[in-house]
Amino acid sequence: MSNILQLSSITRNYKQGETTLEVLRGIDLAVKKGEIIALVGASGSGKSTLLQIIGLLDNPTSGEVKLAGQDASRASDSVRTALRLQYLGFVYQFHNLLPEFSAVENIMIPQMIAGFSKKKAEERSRELLDMLGLAKRATHRPAELSGGEQQRVAIARALANNPSLLIADEPTGNLDPDTAENVFHILLESVRKQGLSAIIATHNMELANRMDRKLLLNQGKI
Repeated sequence: MSNILQLSSITRNYKQGETTLEVLRGIDLAVKKGEIIALVGASGSGKSTLLQIIGLLDNPTSGEVKLAGQDASRASDSVRTALRLQYLGFVYQFHNLLPEFSAVENIMIPQMIAGFSKKKAEERSRELLDMLGLAKRATHRPAELSGGEQQRVAIARALANNPSLLIADEPTGNLDPDTAENVFHILLESVRKQGLSAIIATHNMELANRMDRKLLLNQGKI
């Protein structure tokens, strides 16, 4: 199987009183294994909605979502949750780290949910922190980390379960330019090193140009 993700004729509509808002209007997309795609478009173009559907966090109004060859469009919530745990990793604009846990513990949590032992989860977490240059910050809580460090911990957490597809929604949008450049470089390097596919939404065309392919989402269409 050469494609990790296949979208066919995806639409997403929302009801607003008597009005139907068409956010996505027939999206077709195939993502190859190891491919890194930039998703660009103006605010309100539907990028986040599309990522929610790709991440199996929302259902399309119509169309088909296949992840790793499995039809997730009509799958039960439990099956979709299992598919997310097995195949997907998420990075958001805001790190969403749990404030009461240390960096290493934040990365351990999704692994333990997936069934890894505490020992294995900690080994993997420390390995990722070392890869991202944060080995000495493992026991620090999010409030003790800089913005760039927090986002690198979030990247490590997204990579923790060895996903096949990384989904990132404006992962550097909340950082200053220099920190954003550093975090983005680390993100791309980590994704390529592990042979993952990735879909990264960004407003930054300079960053988008460094990916394998750019997709422009405009008025609900690619």
